[in-house]
Amino acid sequence: MLVERKVKVVTEQNVIDKPPVDQFPMREWSLKVFMVDEDGNERPADVFTKVVYNLHPTFENPVQSYTKHPFTCKNEGWGEFEISIDCYTTEKTKLAPIIHDLNFHQTKYEQTHTVVFKNPSQSLQERLRETGPLPTDDDHRPKKKGIATKKSAQKYDYEKIAESLEKLEEEDLLRVIQIINENKGPDTYIRSDVEVDDLVKAGEFSIDLYTMPDSLTSKLWDHLSKKGLVS
Repeated sequence: MLVERKVKVVTEQNVIDKPPVDQFPMREWSLKVFMVDEDGNERPADVFTKVVYNLHPTFENPVQSYTKHPFTCKNEGWGEFEISIDCYTTEKTKLAPIIHDLNFHQTKYEQTHTVVFKNPSQSLQERLRETGPLPTDDDHRPKKKGIATKKSAQKYDYEKIAESLEKLEEEDLLRVIQIINENKGPDTYIRSDVEVDDLVKAGEFSIDLYTMPDSLTSKLWDHLSKKGLVS
């Protein structure tokens, strides 16, 4: 699954009272990273666990990493340059670099970039839904109103289920796949890398939790509860 989203980089800069370099005034500048939802609203970039800014190599610390939203990168300097920004969704998984133009034409400006999330995990899918639907939602899930109704009335915490599935060892995961295989409904949306009836033989796969029938959700919750992963 490929999911497109908008990421906004906000730059602020101002001249500071320090000696100029080659007649260029010294400046303090900062960068912040936000998500943009489908309505154009600024949202926290909590889909990222870490943001790394690759600055000009002349900086004393040219690679700067931040793990707390809005991932503020603040420095002093006199020159304009392009910054490569790496946004991580896990410790090792990152998106294609965002190339941001640092310039001093305005004291504050914003640049919006389109990024692509490849095969996001279940928990990441839930966070991505906060800024817009996923590609599978229109065809395989109720519209927004329906989703909101189900969420408000749901007995089980789907986000906890998603997070728990990522923690399972291979043997337990195979048991979960078996439970899904035996109890899936006609509207259950599953994406796998092999088209087979038996999900145990399907290789990597993802399931849209909100399309599971109540009976499957109940069995899955009970199984994860016995493992101490949900409560």
